[in-house]
Amino acid sequence: MTFTQSILEALESLNGNKMRSGLTVLGIVIGVAAVIAMLAVGNGAQASITGSISSIGTNLLFVFSGSADGPPGGPGSGRSGNNDRPLTLTDAEAIADPFAAPSVELVAPAIQGNGTLTYAGENTTTSISGVTPAYATVRNMELAEGEFINEEHILGRMSVAVIGPETATAIFGHADGVVGETIRIEGQPFRIIGVTVAKGGGAFGSEDNAAYIPFTTAQARLIKRGSLDEVDVIFIQATSAETVLQASDEVSNIIRQRHRTPIGVDDFTVFTQQDFLSTFETITGVLTIFLGGIAGISLLVGGIGIMNIMLVSVTERTREIGLRKALGARKRDILLQFLTESSLLSLIGGIIGIMFGWLIAFIVGKVATATGNNFTPIVGTDAIILSTSFSAIIGLFFGIYPASRAANLEPVEALRYE
Repeated sequence: MTFTQSILEALESLNGNKMRSGLTVLGIVIGVAAVIAMLAVGNGAQASITGSISSIGTNLLFVFSGSADGPPGGPGSGRSGNNDRPLTLTDAEAIADPFAAPSVELVAPAIQGNGTLTYAGENTTTSISGVTPAYATVRNMELAEGEFINEEHILGRMSVAVIGPETATAIFGHADGVVGETIRIEGQPFRIIGVTVAKGGGAFGSEDNAAYIPFTTAQARLIKRGSLDEVDVIFIQATSAETVLQASDEVSNIIRQRHRTPIGVDDFTVFTQQDFLSTFETITGVLTIFLGGIAGISLLVGGIGIMNIMLVSVTERTREIGLRKALGARKRDILLQFLTESSLLSLIGGIIGIMFGWLIAFIVGKVATATGNNFTPIVGTDAIILSTSFSAIIGLFFGIYPASRAANLEPVEALRYE
């Protein structure tokens, strides 16, 4: 018996039991669709997070007060621990010295907090950052309209603000044409001088829902720390991607000397952009594997369904098998016949499952876009190949036992079966 004949006979046999074959295929369809959709969601989440981190700046480093292991002054807290010396403006100025840190391009110290913005009865709570002019360049910020904070604003401690598009929409109902308007931040009047271009969420929350004011104004009026010199975080841009690690070492040495801390007991933490990327990629990678593994269980259930239906088919066709053997059919012919049927079931289910999985991923992407989330599931070729191959292997694996049972039937006993 040729392979083509086996396929034709398998199709004829499956067509004779449409309902049974359809329900069996459905198990594979659900399994493959689940694998495709889950992997697409995982890949999409990874791409979204990676894109958000990449968009916050180029060749970026972050310096936080507190050691990486100490919770009181941990990175991102913006406050130092009891035994930690806080970061200061003079630390930032020392880092900006081209002779001390030749691998550093720009330095942007900042203090951060939260506050309520109000305008004509509308209000919203958002993050407030006291920044310097270099902040916009270091963080890859672009303006949709207006200008960013400059040295004049810093020196004059002026009451001006740059806001994100989400913040503008929340209090004005729109994000354009708001430059020149006066809002109140924690009850104090500020004139809007610029609106940033939408970027979506980042490693430090959404930059679209934020307000930026001159560093000196924030120090004196809104975000008070232990001293006027204290900062929460120092953003640093290295001269190139190749010098990021060198810049990290230079920054660490400068702060270590200024804070007089020995190596190994630093009261600060330096993170690179790659550190954040590696951490999030590891998390999303594990999540993707976990989701794919859960979906793979449904494929396994579908394979058990194939074995069950093939065993029933062998029982029902016992006399047919005996007759074919009596007419000269060999064991391998019977084996090939039933393996072809089980493989066809899994293959058909795999193809339909791929289409349904892509459709589910497409719908999830549309729903995410409609709800304002910058997230697009990615159906990768690797996911398609993996799920299709796995379904084919399952068809073969769970078809081996029924096929072997059919091939080993004795012709005489098979013909006597009723």
